[in-house]
Amino acid sequence: MNHCLLLIDLQNDYFPGGKMELAGMEQAAKNACLLLTEFRNNKLPVIHIQHIAAARGASFFIPGTDGAEINAGVAPLAHENIIVKHYPNSFHHTSLLETLQKMQIDQLVMCGAMSHMCIDATVRAAFDLGFQCVVAEDACATRDLVFQNRPIKSPDVHAAFMAALSFPYAKIASTKDIVKSLA
Repeated sequence: MNHCLLLIDLQNDYFPGGKMELAGMEQAAKNACLLLTEFRNNKLPVIHIQHIAAARGASFFIPGTDGAEINAGVAPLAHENIIVKHYPNSFHHTSLLETLQKMQIDQLVMCGAMSHMCIDATVRAAFDLGFQCVVAEDACATRDLVFQNRPIKSPDVHAAFMAALSFPYAKIASTKDIVKSLA
C-alpha cells in the first residue's frame, strides 16, 4: 500500500483572526501537524492543497493575501508538492490525479478544511477514482451552518459529514490511530 498525506486548505483565513474562521481549527491543525510529522519521519509523500479564490467577489483565500497562505504550523517543505485549486474538489482542474499516479499512490490519508465542503468533495472524488481513503476526523474543521432557518452547530455538521463518508467512501479514524498504523 502506497500512502500519501493530503493536507487540504490549512490556510490562514480559516484560523482565528482570518476571514472565514472555523470552529476547532487550531486543534485540527495540531493533529494535522502530528500526521505531517509522522509522514515526514517515515519518508512518506505529502501533498499540500491550497485553495486560491478565482471567483469575483470572493471574501477569503484572495490571491496574494496572508489569508490565502498555508498556515505556518503545517507549512510545506521545499520538496513537498503544493497543488493549487479553485474548487472544493481537489481533483477538479488540478494536477492532483496525475501527481498521485506518477507516485503510484493507492491510499490517501486526508485532513484539513472544511469537513462539509472540500474534505467531503475530495474524499468522494478520490473514492470514485479508485483510491482507498482515510480521513483523520480530528484533524478536520468546519463551521456552523444554517439550513431552512435552522442553525446547525459545527460539531453536528462535522459528525454528519464524517458519518456520511464512513461508508463506503472512507475509513474515518483518529490521528492517534492513523499514526499507530504507520508505525
